[in-house]
Amino acid sequence: MLTLQFPDIPGRDVAGEVVAVGAGVSNFKPGQKVMGMTNHTYAELVVVASAALATVPDGLELQQAGALPLVTTTGAALIEHVGPHSGQTILVTGALGGVGRTAVYVATERGARVIAGVRERQKTQAQALGANQVIAIDSDSEIRSLPDLDAIADTVDGEVIGKLIAKLKRGGVLGSVLGQPKAAEGKDIRVEAISVQPNPTVLARLAEAVRKGNLHIPVAKTFKLSEAGAAQKLAEEGKVEGKIVLIP
Repeated sequence: MLTLQFPDIPGRDVAGEVVAVGAGVSNFKPGQKVMGMTNHTYAELVVVASAALATVPDGLELQQAGALPLVTTTGAALIEHVGPHSGQTILVTGALGGVGRTAVYVATERGARVIAGVRERQKTQAQALGANQVIAIDSDSEIRSLPDLDAIADTVDGEVIGKLIAKLKRGGVLGSVLGQPKAAEGKDIRVEAISVQPNPTVLARLAEAVRKGNLHIPVAKTFKLSEAGAAQKLAEEGKVEGKIVLIP
């Protein structure tokens, strides 16, 4: 997906204190706690464009703030592109992931009827998301029981999205963070493949929702920066339900 020039420093999320500001920067000052989405953040120090940063709300821990930028901005962008109207029905797949949780929250804010799609074993846990309905998308019988959908916000892809597209109304919208699914080809639907960009305004609003407890983005495990290799290995195994955060 990305062309890397080695040695490469990975990482897209960052939260920390401003050490210094560049010439012409007036919206931040040293000592402020900020967060944002940028590149090369597996580092003790990182240079970030001021236009990509938001202030960390008072009362929100930096470890929690560091888990927010990419997933919350992506989840909000997904719903913005799908654009469910009040009263419309939208299915969010992978609803217990950080992007999915945000998508459920933002779609609910818009007045949509939200169905959270999770694995069978996750259904009890997903009740806390505040969706109108929870279904197991690894169950063919539960997929068949779905109502007609105005939209799908997909964070899963794979074989399951092909089954779910059959429930999408003619002219409905499929938003995906994983590119355009092959299963959507030739269907009378609109596909929105999302490529997210930094949006500090949205990030600040959703970080405040996290601070208030209205949106929950769980941190599953923290590692020291010196343990980044172990953290990366754990993330690639795909077994952790929550964000992995590196701390100095």
